[in-house]
This record gives sequence, C-alpha cells and structure tokens, in this order.
Amino acid sequence: MTTVSVFGGSGFLGRRIVRRLAAEGMALRVAVRHPNRARRVLDAAGLDRVTVFRADVRDRASSARARAGADAAVNAVSAYVERDGVTFEAVHEQGARTLAQEAATAGVARLVLVSGIGADPSSHSAYIRARGRGEQLVRQVFSEATIVRPSAMFGPGDALFGTVAQLARRLPALPLIGGGHTRLQPVYVEDVAEAIAHVLTARQLSGQVYELAGPVVYTLRELFEFVLRLVGRQCLLVSVPFTVAELQARLFELLPNPPLSTAQVDLLKSDNVLSGTLPGLRQLNIEPKAVEAIVPTYISASRARA
Repeated sequence: MTTVSVFGGSGFLGRRIVRRLAAEGMALRVAVRHPNRARRVLDAAGLDRVTVFRADVRDRASSARARAGADAAVNAVSAYVERDGVTFEAVHEQGARTLAQEAATAGVARLVLVSGIGADPSSHSAYIRARGRGEQLVRQVFSEATIVRPSAMFGPGDALFGTVAQLARRLPALPLIGGGHTRLQPVYVEDVAEAIAHVLTARQLSGQVYELAGPVVYTLRELFEFVLRLVGRQCLLVSVPFTVAELQARLFELLPNPPLSTAQVDLLKSDNVLSGTLPGLRQLNIEPKAVEAIVPTYISASRARA
C-alpha cells in the first residue's frame, strides 16, 4: 500500500489511523464533510502533510474523488445522532455501500470497514441495526472487505472516561444508566488504529472480521467508580432506568454537542464484550492495553489543570 483514503479521518479513531499510516510512509487522503475543521484537527496532531478532501459517503461523486488513485480505503465514518438529513441508514448502510461499490469498481486492493461489537442487522435499535446491515451491504459489493468491530474506545479526548470525569467535577451525583450493570470491555483507540494498519498491509487478512477489545471486562458502575477515584471525588451514583435515559437522550440530541444520544443508550442495553468466536488483537500480535495503564495518563493530567 502506498496511498490510502481514510473516510472520517479527522475523528477520534480516524486521526489515529491517519497518524499510524503516515508514520509508515504512506500517502494519506483524508475524506471528511468539513475539510477546514479537519485541517485544524490534523495540523494540531502534527499531520500537516496529508491531503484533505471534502467528501460525503452519501454522495457517490465526492467519494469517488477522494478515493481516486488510492490503493486502499478505510471507512471510519460514524454518526451517533440523526439530524439534518444525516440518518443511521444513510451513513452506516447506504453510505457504506456506496463507498464499497466505488472502491470495488475502481479496483481498490483493500477496504476496511469500522463497525462495532454488537452490530446486528435484526436489532430493534436503529443505530445497531444500521451497523449490522452496513456490514452486509459492504460484503455484497466488496467480498474481500475486512470488518473491524471495536468495543467502546478510550484515549485522550474520549467520550467515555473524559465525559464522566468532567461531569464528576461539576455534579454532586452521576446517572448510572440501567443501574450500571452493563458489562463493557473498553479498547485503547491506539490499539484499534494499529490493528487497522496491520490488516491493510497483510493481504492474507482480507475478508476477515475482527472483534477488538481490551483485556478486562468491567461493569459500567466499576468504570464510573474508577474515574471517581482518579479525580478524587465522591459523587452519588444514581440508577437511571433505560426508559428515562432514552427520554433524556432525546432532549440532549437537540444540543449541538449532546453528552448522551439514544444510540449510546441502546448500546448500553446489552453487554459490549468479545463473543469469543472471532479473532481479535492478539491474533494480530497486538497486546491490548488495559484501562488502568492508559486512562490515568490523561484523566490525572486533566485533574491537575482543573
């Protein structure tokens, strides 16, 4: 691989993928809906020698321009909130299919689709269902596409530990959706980026499905308690039923940057852990990093500046 188009390349995972591939000497095309914003994000990350394209996976023409001449493509586009014509079906189903079809027509050698653990085409959740159907649609038009399904990702700037830490510093109590019983197996975002770089460069890995998760399973309550210890706070943890959390999320989704979405509530209704039936990080010779080894490096630093 010499040239790779990364769709969603300025996002939480996307910019890590770009940085990893750039370090390996590849030419990067970053395809995003808001190129000016992406350029600022990538420049701040020290990625000033990548080409940024205005592209939307829902639009065949713009996707084709961003992909033209690339040896491989990564679809790391994600939407957790439906608004302004951006729907789960449009992005995760039709958008994923459009990109895969364009890649197949152009003879692109490798395609990686970033999905998620728990993706299910028969789910009652619109978000989880779209993820599952997107995988199916991509495979129909690009049979050798590699699918990676990360668990909840953590790292500096994450929406999991970082958000809980911010709330803990401001509020006397924190909501535990579903009582905090959901089991999660968080994965370090840099491990996911490394895995994607690996499958792009190893031809024999094409067509596989990988579940990517960390080494330890926690309940949501245990993760909240861990963050509270890091920030040195003693907040009351209040159990919130899923039905109430859904109503709250719908209100939050009216905000420009909602702290909670209905898609995230849906994801918490089921355990988000490895199935045990698919290969993962260790099969890619990557030793997954533990929450305890990474999160204190950025939550503690944030506390010191607060």
